[in-house]
Amino acid sequence: MSGKLSISIVVATLDRPEGLRQCLRSLTEQTMPRPFEIIVVDNNPASGVTAPVLVEFPGVVPVTEPRRGLAYARNKGFIASTGQIVVTTDDDITMPREWLGRLTAPFDRPEVMVVTGNVIPRELETRAQQLFEAYGGLGRGLQPQIADGTCFHRFRSAVPTWKLGATANAAFRAEIFSHPQIGLMDEALGPGMPSGVGEDTYLFYRVLEAGYTIVYEPNAFVWHQHRRGMADFQRQLYNYSKGHVAYHLTTLFRDHDLRALVQIGMMVPAWHILRAVRRLCGTSQYPLLLILLEVSGNLAGPWSLWRSRMRVRREGRSGTYIPVARRSATAAGSGQLAQARNLKA
Repeated sequence: MSGKLSISIVVATLDRPEGLRQCLRSLTEQTMPRPFEIIVVDNNPASGVTAPVLVEFPGVVPVTEPRRGLAYARNKGFIASTGQIVVTTDDDITMPREWLGRLTAPFDRPEVMVVTGNVIPRELETRAQQLFEAYGGLGRGLQPQIADGTCFHRFRSAVPTWKLGATANAAFRAEIFSHPQIGLMDEALGPGMPSGVGEDTYLFYRVLEAGYTIVYEPNAFVWHQHRRGMADFQRQLYNYSKGHVAYHLTTLFRDHDLRALVQIGMMVPAWHILRAVRRLCGTSQYPLLLILLEVSGNLAGPWSLWRSRMRVRREGRSGTYIPVARRSATAAGSGQLAQARNLKA
């Protein structure tokens, strides 16, 4: 069945021309037996950095989203897409030629709404890159995972959707973006917003809450270019820590999930204490200063989420995703109406 589904790939980019160039080369070399659509969303069109790269790839569909934020950019790409399956990746990702086929294969099962793949570091040359992997990285291991609606209610603390992968390497049935219980990404979450991250984990949360299935397929792996410099890594770590709390607060206030209080009030502090004890006992090399940085990010989470909500209120929400079949029907109806008007004239 997955072989009959049309595919769109959405790449959100922000002023990283060389990374985008490498990503697009990898995408155009995919060994899929049928054509697929590539959409690049420029999240800073005013810089003029991305447009020259896209000239090198004439088959790519260019889209612009001047409102800063990964969720804004991805939503713009989703709305512009025409595929029944929408794949997301980033401008710091490259992939082997078999990646797209492996990532979309699980959609043979009709209950599967999301598939994620493994994210492997492209290099581990610097101290910052090694520490990012020590922190947890983006990979989720070599064992396949399946999560469904029963998993959503099984946990006494928060549903650990962050363990299911990331939208740097993910695919979605496009129909979820118009589903009343799921919809597009929450614009107040994610990179580019004060809240830091969380747009993907919250979308996974909504999918499971609606009773659908998410599959993690480790064989559908990609390579990620970790930040090389320590300052960039520390900024990323701080944003991740803010975003973790912002995500849980979103499930609390939007979905009335009281398990978020258990996660924020008990599980997160306990995890920090455990790692600090391991470091002091010499069983871990993870620096105490980074643990303190994570704690400070957690504490900034509520204020950061509020700032993000205010920004979305000022800048507005994304548009509405309209399924391709309905777009075609609307276009056909408009054409018939125009023809009738011409005949009448």
